[in-house]
Amino acid sequence: MIRTIAVYGLISGLVIILGIIATTVSSGGDAPHSSVWLGYLIMLVALSSILVGVRQHRDQVLGGVITFRTAALLGLGIALVASIVYVLVWEVYLAITHYAFMDRYVAQVLAAKRAAGITGEAYRKAAVELESMRVAYQNPLNRLPMTFAEIFPVGLLVALVSAALLRNPRFLPARVRPT
Repeated sequence: MIRTIAVYGLISGLVIILGIIATTVSSGGDAPHSSVWLGYLIMLVALSSILVGVRQHRDQVLGGVITFRTAALLGLGIALVASIVYVLVWEVYLAITHYAFMDRYVAQVLAAKRAAGITGEAYRKAAVELESMRVAYQNPLNRLPMTFAEIFPVGLLVALVSAALLRNPRFLPARVRPT
């Protein structure tokens, strides 16, 4: 079970890394931080390895039958490994870019607010909130859990759905090879 968690968690992490690299390269060096949907789509595709890993474990190790609890724990383990990889890759990205992400993010959000015609007290309030967030993001004790919380809930959802589906041995059954 540990091997399955490690292998499929690392596969998921690799897909996330490739997704981050692909989106960064395609956007000219700056990650397309405004595309939340793209980020979550990459996470969902990467975390589909949970379904594959749980199915493989059910069919090859457990003889085609798995309980919801076992499947959920296996899926959560894969999600945990993938989430840790995601956090580590994000920290490497931040270090390579000299932790400039939040400065660029705050500048982009404030520019968007200006372009939308927000001025006066509403703009100052947004600027103060963003500055507070930028300062908090500098502290790894704040940043690491925030980054983990971006991906782990998606993994939790995929793990629970996978467990619910795969506890039924007729769902994606193992292929029997003719002898």
